Amino acid sequence: MDTLIPVINKLQEIFSTVGAELIQLPQIIVVGSQSSGKSSVLESIVGRDFLPRGAGIVTRRPLILQLVNVASVEDRKRAASGDSGILAEEWGTFLHCKSKMFTDFDDIRQEIESETERMTGTNKGISPEPIHLKIFSPSVLNLTLVDLPGITKVPVGDQPPDIEQQIREMLATYISNPNSLILAVTAANTDMATSESLKLARDVDPDGRRTLAVITKLDLMDAGTDAMDVLMGRVIPVKLGIIGVVNRSQHDINVNKNITDAIQDEQSFLQKKYPSLANRHGTKYLSKTLNRLLMHHIRDCLPELKTRVNVLTAQYQSMLNSYGHPIEDHNSTLLQIITKFATEYCNTIEGTARNIETSELCGGARICYIFHETFGRTLESIDPLTGLTTLDVLTAIRNATGPRPALFVPEVSFELLVKRQIKRLEEPGLRCVELVHEELQRIIQHCSTYNTQELLRFPKLHDAIVEVVTGLLRKRLPVTNEMVHNLVAIELAYINTKHPDFSDAAMVSASVNSSQSEVLQDGARKWKTDKGEERPPEERYKNTSNSTYSSPSKGHVVNLLDAPVPVSRKLSLREQRDCEVIQRLIKSYFLIVRKSIQDSVPKTVMHFLVNHVKDNLQSELVGQLYKSQLLDGLLTESEDTATQRTEAANMLKALQRASQIISEIRETQLW
Repeated sequence: MDTLIPVINKLQEIFSTVGAELIQLPQIIVVGSQSSGKSSVLESIVGRDFLPRGAGIVTRRPLILQLVNVASVEDRKRAASGDSGILAEEWGTFLHCKSKMFTDFDDIRQEIESETERMTGTNKGISPEPIHLKIFSPSVLNLTLVDLPGITKVPVGDQPPDIEQQIREMLATYISNPNSLILAVTAANTDMATSESLKLARDVDPDGRRTLAVITKLDLMDAGTDAMDVLMGRVIPVKLGIIGVVNRSQHDINVNKNITDAIQDEQSFLQKKYPSLANRHGTKYLSKTLNRLLMHHIRDCLPELKTRVNVLTAQYQSMLNSYGHPIEDHNSTLLQIITKFATEYCNTIEGTARNIETSELCGGARICYIFHETFGRTLESIDPLTGLTTLDVLTAIRNATGPRPALFVPEVSFELLVKRQIKRLEEPGLRCVELVHEELQRIIQHCSTYNTQELLRFPKLHDAIVEVVTGLLRKRLPVTNEMVHNLVAIELAYINTKHPDFSDAAMVSASVNSSQSEVLQDGARKWKTDKGEERPPEERYKNTSNSTYSSPSKGHVVNLLDAPVPVSRKLSLREQRDCEVIQRLIKSYFLIVRKSIQDSVPKTVMHFLVNHVKDNLQSELVGQLYKSQLLDGLLTESEDTATQRTEAANMLKALQRASQIISEIRETQLW
């Protein structure tokens, strides 16, 4: 099981090279308030001075510290069969400069400071970009720790006003990882109930399964007080335990007191101050506890980690495939994309596309709706006599007769008025063409959406395809509109009064006369007296109609018809009859023409616009785009696609390498 921590270290290096945060690896996160002793704890665990020190906030970037236990120099020399080469006892390496080995820990401190300033400047700003440091030593246990900036309250230097919020968000990002252990550092000379590190840990780990508390500065407590209750867990219990340590004082650091002596003094202090607890506290016990907890935690997380790596490997393989391979044959690639787009466009019209919309009508279905619902209902809503008053009809009749009174209803008046009504069918037909044209435009976007990856890969080709299809539609629009104009013009050119469905004029006239006779007879029956006598002729026509009649003998004005007529004057019986005849004939002929237009306009749109585009789309695209001088430009990839392909390929390699490393762990190593 000792090999588990090096495995995690390898995985951490692999994913750090690609900047991946998808894999949440087991590690120990060190959190605490500013000047709580975090750096001293880490240096005590390593056994060397290597962290920057100073006033205020010193740790301004996360430091991912990997400790690797290696054999001593003597053991390595023996393993090398007496090789007299110079071997370092301890050394460190940084991920950002792998080729350089740091054997002087002062140089390691200087490199941390330089790398921090490179990202955050020389003042007190912070950055979430981590520094990766690996230390090899025979005196360390295998561990992976992350040192984070200390929690601060008041901004200093050029720190932003929300520096506290920024640090808390950074800490939350790391400790919210369910695979991490939280090392909450609190100084013994502060009230543990106000510990910021324990509060943060409890927010993300309310059960305490991942939290270990460290109490520093036990030797700096006020005289007469001790930390017995805190160390025993009586103040605030912590499930993984509470370990007390004694740090080097600033005076010890100033006089260069080495850590080995400091650890010996720590043990002496614990034996004297807390004899019953000395064997379960101190830096050495802390290192062993962290090593044990981390190994067991890695063992518990490993199955889920393996599953996660496998799932991500499949996802990134699919993602990489969607970006396509680098182009080898430009001609073939261009033809394939054009053919695929044209096929998808036509299939969308026919309703055989692979991707069927479920949220709204699209393509051919919408065109069908336009023909039979939008256009059809609009025509049916047009009344044959709308906008045509009785006075208009009477005026047309009189104008058609000239100076002589007509014995019959003039045919010219009927033709004049019916043409006026037929003309009103042209606008709905043109609107139908416009709606279908708009839908054909929308299909371009629909096809682009379902060929997103290929067309986004080549943005210039996408724009060129859209331009060609739009141009083809634009060319067909006036042709189709002209044909709709012609359909209406054809109907206006010849009024076919011999149409089999047209009402016979003589029959209409007879029907109107018959209706008027019945009205007069009904009125005559009412004029008889109770004794069967009839009234005088001049009285028979009183109050029986809104039309007027002048008695020749008396000069009275009498009514002839019951129905009121909305005109500026009263109509005579004949005028009323003539108007009604014309109106019935107009209605009869208009319905014939409307039915014909309702049938012919959709056919016209399909032939001149929809079918023409379907039949000629691919040849139009090939003719305008398949040119040698355009190939390189059209098939130029977008920078985003190229970048995404590279990132996906790098991530896939990292995941495959991670999967290989995890699979090499034998089952026996987990126990």
